[in-house]
Amino acid sequence: MRPPGTRTLAALKAGVFALCLVPLARLVWAASAGALGANPVEYVSRSTGWWTLSFLCITLAITPLRRATGAHWLVKLRRMLGLYAFFYASLHFTTYIWLDAWFDAAAIAKDIVKRPFITVGFTAFVLLVPLAMTSTSAMQRRLGRNWQRLHRAVYVVALLGVLHFWWLVKRDITEPAVFAFVYLGLMALRVPRRARGAGRPPARAADRPLGREPAGRWAGAADRLPLR
Repeated sequence: MRPPGTRTLAALKAGVFALCLVPLARLVWAASAGALGANPVEYVSRSTGWWTLSFLCITLAITPLRRATGAHWLVKLRRMLGLYAFFYASLHFTTYIWLDAWFDAAAIAKDIVKRPFITVGFTAFVLLVPLAMTSTSAMQRRLGRNWQRLHRAVYVVALLGVLHFWWLVKRDITEPAVFAFVYLGLMALRVPRRARGAGRPPARAADRPLGREPAGRWAGAADRLPLR
């Protein structure tokens, strides 16, 4: 597949950047319009958690999609999508410690120890933090091969996220089951390639978990994201 030109790619990144902000914009609008329902905290928590999982799955889908279509330029969107997963995870985590637990450290610690869905959710967020902090080109160069090993933790983060959602719901498990199916499907697409690649040299940058773009400055505003 022919890659888009520089201007087209920049416009595409800007468009994807804006689309990724739509879930947040909808939340802000719902809050201002008083449309968050009878339990606003739960609404915000569910929404930000749902979009965190969605962006994780979209990020993991980049490599299989690139291999299937030959659209190698898709890798240039992966870092931004991964950072958006962290962005919504941060909103989800903030909603819990602020609007739900009101910064009560004792209550939060008790929840982490005694409530399994919070335990795995907290673990997933802690694992996601270093991935976001080391997503820059400078950190990629500094860590070398260890960067790729570190960013393979995204597979564990996504799995823990699915478990967090599954254990959270009490009756209707339809949505967490869909996420589980998508996650398992994405992992299954990687198994044959890894098996065939045993003993081969390390994967190219385009095949890495969260993507590694050429060293240098990030292209476009989308790649400068500081952090539904």
